[in-house]
Amino acid sequence: MGKGAGNHMDSIQIQYKFTLEDGEDENFDLNLDAKNLGLINSPVDNPPAWTELDYLKCEHCPLSSKDVPHCPLALNLTGVVDSFKKLISYDSIRLQVTTVERVIIKETTAQKALSSLMGLIIATSDCPHTIYFKPMARFHLPLADRAETAYRATSMYLLAQYFLKKDGQKTDLDLEGLTKIYKNLEKVNHHTAKRLRSACQADAAINAITLLDTYTKTMPFMIGDSLENIKYLFEPFFKNID
Repeated sequence: MGKGAGNHMDSIQIQYKFTLEDGEDENFDLNLDAKNLGLINSPVDNPPAWTELDYLKCEHCPLSSKDVPHCPLALNLTGVVDSFKKLISYDSIRLQVTTVERVIIKETTAQKALSSLMGLIIATSDCPHTIYFKPMARFHLPLADRAETAYRATSMYLLAQYFLKKDGQKTDLDLEGLTKIYKNLEKVNHHTAKRLRSACQADAAINAITLLDTYTKTMPFMIGDSLENIKYLFEPFFKNID
């Protein structure tokens, strides 16, 4: 690696740097296509069997192995799995995430650091059920907690409704579609965890996806209930805007 992260005309770069307890660094440069926010990476030589589309395939996957032989999400996780096969969930990690806008540094656990990285990879991997999260990937917030994730996800979804309305299409202000997106994501996480169990010797990557799944499972409830807890923040909007 070495060049850092930034924005170029055709790509957006995000750099994840993991410093392990023994002082060893593991670096990941993620390049996102500036137009479609898909993950740009080098082809995987001899992809492992657990990345094949039909291996533990999600029951709601619309892809066909005739056209797409490997799960795009699993394929993009191979680098993470290969680098952290022996890492234990609660190993201490110094995580540094660099974007063109800022640098975030935090001492955390392996599973939380990996969960943040994997969440970004999943959102940009062209899985038909995760592509809705590409706007959040563009404005990536590493190590976001549940409240931050709920706020960002609902804000993203409602902004999408604004664009749909401007385009003359049907809109959903009740967030029913967002709940459906998260229900589908829950299935993706479940099957991804199954794939990872067959690929990892240790538990960090598996528990990282499990942590993501915990967020996914609780998000529909947070959409309905927890957002009421922050309604007071929007009191100025209930008054007439001159």
